[in-house]
Amino acid sequence: MKEDQKGVVCEVSAGSSLKNRLLSMGIYPGREITKLSHFALRGPVAIRVGRSVLAIGHGMAGKITLEVV
Repeated sequence: MKEDQKGVVCEVSAGSSLKNRLLSMGIYPGREITKLSHFALRGPVAIRVGRSVLAIGHGMAGKITLEVV
């Protein structure tokens, strides 16, 4: 995704502990998220979920499948 682009979560391809962690942050299938920014060299990705702004690791972000809207 590009910066300021929105997408809807389709799937989270991760183990149960990571799925539960993402769920507790409000990231689950059907939820809309907005990519705010990313840092070079596989750094964290800043996203907006609802009214919250979160920074998640590049690897964690890679486990989330989105449909860009």
